[in-house]
Amino acid sequence: MDVEDFQYPPDRSAAYTIVEISMFEGRSMETKKDLIQQLYKQIHEKLLLPVHDLEITIFETPRAHWGIRGLPGDELELNYSVEV
Repeated sequence: MDVEDFQYPPDRSAAYTIVEISMFEGRSMETKKDLIQQLYKQIHEKLLLPVHDLEITIFETPRAHWGIRGLPGDELELNYSVEV
């Protein structure tokens, strides 16, 4: 399948991109909004992708719904701090 075969909304260009982020739940609304704003800024500056061609979605799930290093996420001890 060629790039020309992909469909995108009529008000977007062929550069239309969706970024999906999966993360543990618990971060503040302010933190998530800041992440989205920083992603728009950095992606636009570094990749020259127009902001109208970018959509960002955050999916939050409980740590117990993750499997990491052979353990459920809520049983995993991280060797770093996660500030939410």
